[in-house]
Amino acid sequence: MSCCDLAAAGQLGKAGIMASDCEPALNQAESRNPTLDRYLGALREAKNDSEQFAALLLVTKAVKAGDIDAKTRRRIFDAVGFTFPNRLLTTKEAPDGCPDHVLRALGVALLACFCSDPELAAHPQVLNKIPILSTFLTTRGDPDDAARRSMIDDTYQCLTAVAGTPRGPRHLIAGGTVSALCQAYLGHGYGFDQALALLVGLLAAAETQCWKEAEPDLLAVLRGLSEDFQKAEDASKFELCQLLPLFLPPTTVPSECLRDLQAGLARILGSKLSSWQRNPALKLAARLAHACGSDWIPAGSSGSKFLALLVNLACVEVRLALEETGTEVKEDVVTACYALMELGIQECTRCEQSLLKEPQKVQLVSIMKEAIGAVIHYLQQVGPEKQKEPFVFASVRILGAWLAEETSSLRKEVCQLLPFLVRYAKTLYEEAEEANDLSQQVATLAISPTTPGPTWPGDALRLLLPGWCHLTVEDGPREILIKEGAPSLLCKYFLQQWELTSPGHDTSVLPDSVEIGLQTCCHIFLNLVVTAPGLIKRDACFTSLMNTLMTSLPALVQQQGRLLLAANVATLGLLMARLLSTSPALQGTPASRGFFAAAILFLSQSHVARATPGSDQAVLALSPDYEGIWADLQELWFLGMQAFTGCVPLLPWLAPAALRSRWPQELLQLLGSVSPNSVKPEMVAAYQGVLVELARANRLCREAMRLQAGEETASHYRMAALEQCLSEP
Repeated sequence: MSCCDLAAAGQLGKAGIMASDCEPALNQAESRNPTLDRYLGALREAKNDSEQFAALLLVTKAVKAGDIDAKTRRRIFDAVGFTFPNRLLTTKEAPDGCPDHVLRALGVALLACFCSDPELAAHPQVLNKIPILSTFLTTRGDPDDAARRSMIDDTYQCLTAVAGTPRGPRHLIAGGTVSALCQAYLGHGYGFDQALALLVGLLAAAETQCWKEAEPDLLAVLRGLSEDFQKAEDASKFELCQLLPLFLPPTTVPSECLRDLQAGLARILGSKLSSWQRNPALKLAARLAHACGSDWIPAGSSGSKFLALLVNLACVEVRLALEETGTEVKEDVVTACYALMELGIQECTRCEQSLLKEPQKVQLVSIMKEAIGAVIHYLQQVGPEKQKEPFVFASVRILGAWLAEETSSLRKEVCQLLPFLVRYAKTLYEEAEEANDLSQQVATLAISPTTPGPTWPGDALRLLLPGWCHLTVEDGPREILIKEGAPSLLCKYFLQQWELTSPGHDTSVLPDSVEIGLQTCCHIFLNLVVTAPGLIKRDACFTSLMNTLMTSLPALVQQQGRLLLAANVATLGLLMARLLSTSPALQGTPASRGFFAAAILFLSQSHVARATPGSDQAVLALSPDYEGIWADLQELWFLGMQAFTGCVPLLPWLAPAALRSRWPQELLQLLGSVSPNSVKPEMVAAYQGVLVELARANRLCREAMRLQAGEETASHYRMAALEQCLSEP
């Protein structure tokens, strides 16, 4: 059989391709073609390759491209099967006078025809050809060879069909297709645009797996696209804006790519644009902000102007979209603008190494305030039927980010919205799985079809905690939060989140946001203890909270790296114990004794005696575990010392327990071993407060302190109250 005959037989694949674009009507599909039936019979009865080639040639002559429908293709497959195409793809001997790729081209053409049927595209005999098909994409040859071009088109037809099946992307990734597509695109040979299109589809379907299997190749594509983006002067730069978010890696973006992307965006956004040109650029900028924070923006004047421009454009877009009632909101664009506003909030509140100068910060805060006003206006219109929509979640998120830093402005509007925010947070808390799904949808809406990073927490309440912490200090907002049931909700939320850190759970895999959320809850409860003590006494949820704090602290203080959370739990528990001192749970029960023993451990281990070169006397210094975080810890420590002091006269069993722990003796021993000049006045006051209350509450404590040279130490430190107390019988 001649090379021409082989090429003619190969047209069967083309017929299949064209048929996939224009299926005939049902009556055509069911019509019978006697000639085709006869040739298909010959194809089935062929005894060797030559007879199969001849029969295939007859089949191509018996059908027209427009007449091949799904049913006809299936009949052809039933006649040919996979064995013959398999041999064509793997054979290395071509007929005399034919290029060596002609047989493979025919095999691919047959597969392309079969893959037009989704059922056949998922067939194991097609899937196991993925590695072979992938190699065809990078095989070099004559770029003007029509047969080779045809084979490449057919290869993309097969791979695209497989990608459209439910498990197809996974098989393609495992078969090395991602690397092959990257190389085909970077080679800019025939069909490279098809390679890019298929890459986009695979990244959208399985980003994590793609990067895991082919990170170096995908980074090479990103470098190429970024460079093209930076250089583009025509409309292609807007198309690249839409493609590039998909190619940003889940890990670190190469610095040269960030430079090119920022330069390209600066040129686009600095020009007068229509919305269809500007919106993809804003979404790309949001994706970069999501992945890299502000690290992709250069320092100096150009970087600060660019960041100010980004935030300005985002705020304008948000106001235009949300202030006018009845306008259709482009939710993906507005959510991207939220991400850019959040970047602006972070930079405006950064004290060191901020990209922005003070006048720029003042101006941007004013602009963002107006945009946040528009967000509040939008949320005020949200009814119960819309509360589970991703865009509402995104709007609550940006409001939470603003309230975390600024609650004094828009106070009236925020107070009016608080009932909605409490109800919204409660709804999503009670349907936690849906809340987590909403978080994923928000990331998709805002950035790209890729998986979001850890900055998108999965519940609305966590987004609102920092703002509520500020608001519970103020009388008006606090009363609204209490009236709407926020404290009870926060208690339930704290207990739920605490379960994630309890024994039996792997805390090493928990995101930092869980522990930060627990700490912020503690801060809110501390505010309520100080400003609304009656609420703590009467609301049963705080009794449950106290029980959890008591049973959890003993293990928590022993865990490395969790000292700040332990400080929050200890201090909150001590303050609550003063208010709940009559509770049966605090009357010397094992849980209460364990809690106070752990609290003493936290308070007593903060300082040590440290020798100083050239001096006979040691100085009082922070212990190593406390030293690095003392700036965040010291307020809690002093408050904890004060709270413990207040608990001693209310709990008669506490002073003997403290004596058995040897804390008062060791405290006096510590003070006696260091220079009084090294102990700051506020430390002296804190230590004296504890020692005085213990001495007043228990005779044995007084005797133990006297034996530890307590009167002499009190005199050295001018602790008049302690000195007087110890001088009494």
